[in-house]
Amino acid sequence: MDMNEIKEIFFQECEEQLAELESGLLKLNDGDRDPETVNAVFRAVHSIKGGAGAFGLDDLVSFAHVFETTLDCVRSNKLEPTQDVLKVMLKSADVLADLVAASRDGGSVDETRTRGLVKELEALAHGDVPSPASHEAPKPAAKAPAAAPKAESPKPTDDSGFQPIPFTFDDFGSDEPAIEGSTYDIMFKPRRELYSKGNEAALLLRDLSRIGEMSINCDATALPALDKMDPEGSYFGWTISIKTAKSEDDLRAVFEFAEWDCDLEVKPSEAESSDEELPMIPVPFDLSALDDAPAVDDKAEETLAAAVAAAETASNVAKAAGAAARAEKKETAAAAAAQNNAAAAAAAAGQTIRVDLDRVDRLINLVGELVINQAMLSQSVVENDATGTSAVNIGLEELQQLTREIQDSVMAIRAQPVKPVFQRMSRIVREVADMVGKSIRLVTEGENTEVDKTVIDKIAEPLTHMIRNAVDHGIETPEKREAAGKDPEGTIKLTAKHRSGRILIELADDGGGINRERVKQKAIDNDLIAPDANLSDEEIDNLIFAPGFSTADTISDISGRGVGMDVVKRSIQALGGRISISSRPGLGSTFTMSLPLTLAVLDGMVVTVAGQTLVVPLTAIVETLQPEASAIHSFGATQRLISIRNSFCPLVDVGRILNFRSTQANPVEGVALLVESEGGGQRALMVDAIQGQRQVVIKSLEANYTHVPGIAAATILGDGRVALILDVDAVVAASRGQSLKAEMSLAATG
Repeated sequence: MDMNEIKEIFFQECEEQLAELESGLLKLNDGDRDPETVNAVFRAVHSIKGGAGAFGLDDLVSFAHVFETTLDCVRSNKLEPTQDVLKVMLKSADVLADLVAASRDGGSVDETRTRGLVKELEALAHGDVPSPASHEAPKPAAKAPAAAPKAESPKPTDDSGFQPIPFTFDDFGSDEPAIEGSTYDIMFKPRRELYSKGNEAALLLRDLSRIGEMSINCDATALPALDKMDPEGSYFGWTISIKTAKSEDDLRAVFEFAEWDCDLEVKPSEAESSDEELPMIPVPFDLSALDDAPAVDDKAEETLAAAVAAAETASNVAKAAGAAARAEKKETAAAAAAQNNAAAAAAAAGQTIRVDLDRVDRLINLVGELVINQAMLSQSVVENDATGTSAVNIGLEELQQLTREIQDSVMAIRAQPVKPVFQRMSRIVREVADMVGKSIRLVTEGENTEVDKTVIDKIAEPLTHMIRNAVDHGIETPEKREAAGKDPEGTIKLTAKHRSGRILIELADDGGGINRERVKQKAIDNDLIAPDANLSDEEIDNLIFAPGFSTADTISDISGRGVGMDVVKRSIQALGGRISISSRPGLGSTFTMSLPLTLAVLDGMVVTVAGQTLVVPLTAIVETLQPEASAIHSFGATQRLISIRNSFCPLVDVGRILNFRSTQANPVEGVALLVESEGGGQRALMVDAIQGQRQVVIKSLEANYTHVPGIAAATILGDGRVALILDVDAVVAASRGQSLKAEMSLAATG
């Protein structure tokens, strides 16, 4: 594995850590105070910083370090994660994601914004919490007691580039009564691999100090002269005596992630009753970071502070190496860790592997061809074996079952939860809300709902437009919401769920709803409808999907150019989906997207219409009927209804709608398919005959030919013929009175 591959793995892991970071911060923002949530957030930033240091990504390391320092204050209960604090941290998570993207793609990040957030994070670490009354700049909170230290941002102390990492005496002792328990002796000496992986001995010692009364001795006897020092070497060791109520296993757990990269010995103390203080060995490094520390009378605490300063200096020495050398050590360390963790890996069976998406796509295409060839072979055997009992026929039935299982398994590989897309929307809500001066909270449900990755990749753009539209147009300003008796903070709810073999994504807001009078007037002003047009509420709501339509009075960075919702409709229809609107004035609006779970295969009913072979998606069919003459009723000049269990349903002649024939067929001579479409209710589609149910491989008609009104896609049947897959929603919409050509023309343009 070369260095580029290792670096690519690092960036893939960064995406996972960033998702974990944002998820944890959002939980904290919702009131979750579980220490494990805080620890998960801290670990995510720490892991990114450690990996970035191995590849010499200095900008990323610098920002992550300041972010990590502030999170450590939250973790140690020195900083309360209030809404104002978390607002800064969510912005910092966005900048951290931008820095990762810039490091991966070679782009740049707004330095002004980055510096501003660094100052805000440093202020938080100092205890200066921003006032709830103003979010313009952080304001100092009440001053801490004199003994309470303040963390400082890392700054170079000399030309060598060494940076003293801030620490506080509060981390390593307290005035609480002595702890009852046992005393243990710990010998801890890091190896060079520990630092090359971004770990810090100082953080391990901090964690250890939190679980007992600790005295420490730093062994610096192995430290060479400066001109002979290896910048990636490890020269310090620590002998620690700790009195704690915890067990030996609890002490070892502190070093859990570093145990393979250090020499560690933990054993019960041989002289628990001894009160002798451990001497401090002088360390020949600049300890100016300690100058501003409050005076401490206890000599043991002075010893501890100096030893920890040495630990932190050692950590920075390890990080001073060049990028190439660090990357090489990263690879060596990774190999060593893999060997040392062989037993753990065996116990953690069932882990995931990373596979290039192109390989999965090729596998899916090959399975699709396998399905087609299996269908062709089955058809050929059936035509030559009337009895259907030959060994070949029986074998083909087993092959068909195996093929189906293979196809389902392969499709499951591409199935992914919509969580990454939903998490991306959180950032958009925050950014747009800040731009328009609104307070908005995003609530998500069904994040683990799985759908084909192709669908996930293509719903991000329409969702982005819809989110921006909801923030800018849907949610009122805090002043208007208060005047209407609402919570000043608006809510947008994003939900995903499965229904009838499709995925439904709902975007609901508790805003003012659609102002239908204004929408209609704007449509008249833009010549989209006639001034005397008589439109229903549903038709007025759907005007927002017309190209060029916008209710914004001025053009801004967010809206006003008439581009957005028409793009949403085109994008969703290109996926074989539909979008519908439900709005209540003063209460809010709900946009519902219905999308196929996959764009590769579908279960369909093969039917014949006017000599043509069509495939009707099985998910749209409720039941099949053989109409009787007594159940058919005329309605108006051309409409017909079919009576189904004491209710009437419109009968739609598919052949007539698609212009396969000029006159309507006799329903009694055909078969009726009762279908359910999005927003169109139930309709009975009349076809001539049913050939059977089959799983078909979807082939894009637009990519290989051109757009055909009323047709969603195409497929290849077992006999090699091309069959068209019916667009049920378009046919149902056309049956409501609008011509199919006009309906599809509107779909193609708006």
